[in-house]
Amino acid sequence: MNRRYPEHPMVGVGAVIFRNDRVLLVQRGKPPSRGKWTVPGGLVEVGESLEEAVKREVQEEVGLRVRVDALIAALDRVFLDEAGRIEYHYVLLDFLCVSLEGDPSPATDVMDCAFVGLDALSRYDLTEGTEQLVARALAHVHGARFPIYDSSL
Repeated sequence: MNRRYPEHPMVGVGAVIFRNDRVLLVQRGKPPSRGKWTVPGGLVEVGESLEEAVKREVQEEVGLRVRVDALIAALDRVFLDEAGRIEYHYVLLDFLCVSLEGDPSPATDVMDCAFVGLDALSRYDLTEGTEQLVARALAHVHGARFPIYDSSL
Protein backbone atom coordinates (compact mmCIF):
# COMPACT_ATOMS: atom_id res chain seq x y z
CA MET A 1 0.00 0.00 0.00
CA ASN A 2 1.15 3.50 -0.78
CA ARG A 3 2.04 5.61 2.28
CA ARG A 4 0.68 8.75 0.64
CA TYR A 5 -3.10 8.92 0.34
CA PRO A 6 -3.58 5.48 1.90
CA GLU A 7 -6.81 3.50 1.83
CA HIS A 8 -6.32 2.48 5.48
CA PRO A 9 -4.29 3.73 8.46
CA MET A 10 -0.78 2.31 8.65
CA VAL A 11 0.68 0.89 11.88
CA GLY A 12 4.04 2.20 13.02
CA VAL A 13 6.28 1.69 16.03
CA GLY A 14 8.70 3.94 17.86
CA ALA A 15 11.47 3.37 20.39
CA VAL A 16 12.21 5.67 23.32
CA ILE A 17 15.77 4.86 24.37
CA PHE A 18 17.43 6.56 27.35
CA ARG A 19 21.07 6.63 28.36
CA ASN A 20 21.54 8.42 31.63
CA ASP A 21 19.93 11.85 31.21
CA ARG A 22 19.80 11.63 27.39
CA VAL A 23 17.30 10.24 24.88
CA LEU A 24 18.00 8.98 21.36
CA LEU A 25 16.55 11.16 18.61
CA VAL A 26 16.68 10.80 14.84
CA GLN A 27 16.26 13.47 12.21
CA ARG A 28 13.72 12.21 9.69
CA GLY A 29 14.96 11.83 6.13
CA LYS A 30 11.60 11.33 4.42
CA PRO A 31 8.14 12.87 4.47
CA PRO A 32 6.08 13.44 6.43
CA SER A 33 8.04 15.66 8.81
CA ARG A 34 11.30 15.43 6.83
CA GLY A 35 14.07 17.22 8.73
CA LYS A 36 12.29 17.12 12.09
CA TRP A 37 13.60 15.18 15.08
CA THR A 38 11.78 12.31 16.76
CA VAL A 39 12.36 8.86 18.25
CA PRO A 40 13.52 6.09 15.89
CA GLY A 41 10.84 3.92 14.36
CA GLY A 42 8.86 3.01 11.30
CA LEU A 43 6.14 0.83 9.86
CA VAL A 44 5.32 -2.70 10.92
CA GLU A 45 5.80 -5.19 8.08
CA VAL A 46 3.23 -7.86 7.25
CA GLY A 47 3.70 -10.92 9.48
CA GLU A 48 6.00 -9.07 11.89
CA SER A 49 5.30 -8.74 15.62
CA LEU A 50 5.42 -5.30 17.21
CA GLU A 51 8.56 -6.28 19.13
CA GLU A 52 10.26 -7.50 15.96
CA ALA A 53 9.30 -4.28 14.19
CA VAL A 54 10.77 -2.09 16.93
CA LYS A 55 14.04 -4.05 16.98
CA ARG A 56 14.34 -4.02 13.19
CA GLU A 57 13.56 -0.33 12.82
CA VAL A 58 16.11 0.75 15.45
CA GLN A 59 18.75 -1.53 13.91
CA GLU A 60 18.03 -0.21 10.41
CA GLU A 61 17.87 3.47 11.35
CA VAL A 62 20.73 3.81 13.83
CA GLY A 63 22.52 0.44 14.03
CA LEU A 64 21.67 -0.32 17.66
CA ARG A 65 20.29 -3.50 19.18
CA VAL A 66 17.53 -2.98 21.71
CA ARG A 67 15.50 -4.82 24.28
CA VAL A 68 11.82 -3.85 24.19
CA ASP A 69 10.52 -3.24 27.71
CA ALA A 70 7.05 -1.66 27.73
CA LEU A 71 4.40 -0.06 25.56
CA ILE A 72 4.15 3.53 26.76
CA ALA A 73 1.87 5.25 24.27
CA ALA A 74 -0.53 4.69 21.40
CA LEU A 75 -1.32 7.70 19.26
CA ASP A 76 -2.82 8.88 15.98
CA ARG A 77 -1.06 10.92 13.33
CA VAL A 78 -3.13 12.24 10.44
CA PHE A 79 -1.54 14.64 7.96
CA LEU A 80 -3.75 16.62 5.57
CA ASP A 81 -2.62 18.05 2.24
CA GLU A 82 -3.37 21.62 1.10
CA ALA A 83 -6.77 20.53 -0.23
CA GLY A 84 -7.71 18.97 3.13
CA ARG A 85 -7.38 15.37 1.92
CA ILE A 86 -5.71 12.76 4.14
CA GLU A 87 -2.16 12.49 2.80
CA TYR A 88 -0.79 10.26 5.59
CA HIS A 89 -2.53 8.36 8.40
CA TYR A 90 -0.58 6.43 11.03
CA VAL A 91 -1.45 4.63 14.25
CA LEU A 92 1.79 4.70 16.27
CA LEU A 93 2.77 2.48 19.16
CA ASP A 94 5.75 3.77 21.14
CA PHE A 95 7.82 1.47 23.34
CA LEU A 96 10.35 2.05 26.08
CA CYS A 97 13.52 0.24 24.98
CA VAL A 98 16.99 -0.38 26.36
CA SER A 99 20.26 -0.25 24.42
CA LEU A 100 23.26 -0.38 26.70
CA GLU A 101 26.12 -0.41 24.24
CA GLY A 102 27.18 1.01 20.93
CA ASP A 103 26.98 4.42 19.39
CA PRO A 104 24.12 5.29 17.07
CA SER A 105 24.93 6.05 13.47
CA PRO A 106 22.43 7.38 10.91
CA ALA A 107 21.49 4.80 8.30
CA THR A 108 18.26 4.22 6.36
CA ASP A 109 15.57 6.89 6.41
CA VAL A 110 17.38 9.26 8.82
CA MET A 111 19.58 12.27 8.16
CA ASP A 112 21.17 12.35 11.61
CA CYS A 113 20.87 10.86 15.08
CA ALA A 114 22.13 11.66 18.56
CA PHE A 115 21.60 11.05 22.24
CA VAL A 116 20.21 14.43 23.33
CA GLY A 117 20.17 15.80 26.85
CA LEU A 118 16.67 15.97 28.28
CA ASP A 119 17.23 19.64 29.09
CA ALA A 120 18.11 20.33 25.42
CA LEU A 121 14.98 18.92 23.74
CA SER A 122 13.40 22.33 23.24
CA ARG A 123 16.36 23.35 21.05
CA TYR A 124 15.43 20.70 18.46
CA ASP A 125 12.76 20.97 15.77
CA LEU A 126 10.74 18.04 17.12
CA THR A 127 7.76 16.30 15.57
CA GLU A 128 4.42 16.93 17.24
CA GLY A 129 4.19 15.19 20.61
CA THR A 130 7.82 14.01 20.81
CA GLU A 131 8.69 16.08 23.87
CA GLN A 132 5.55 14.90 25.69
CA LEU A 133 6.28 11.28 24.69
CA VAL A 134 9.80 11.50 26.12
CA ALA A 135 8.46 13.03 29.36
CA ARG A 136 5.88 10.24 29.62
CA ALA A 137 8.53 7.56 29.04
CA LEU A 138 10.80 9.09 31.67
CA ALA A 139 7.92 9.20 34.15
CA HIS A 140 7.22 5.53 33.33
CA VAL A 141 10.85 4.69 34.16
CA HIS A 142 10.29 6.32 37.56
CA GLY A 143 7.12 4.33 38.25
CA ALA A 144 4.34 6.58 36.95
CA ARG A 145 1.58 4.97 34.92
CA PHE A 146 -0.68 6.62 32.35
CA PRO A 147 -3.42 5.41 30.04
CA ILE A 148 -1.68 3.97 26.96
CA TYR A 149 -3.90 5.84 24.49
CA ASP A 150 -3.79 9.59 24.85
CA SER A 151 -5.37 11.69 22.11
CA SER A 152 -3.45 14.74 23.33
CA LEU A 153 -0.07 13.32 22.26
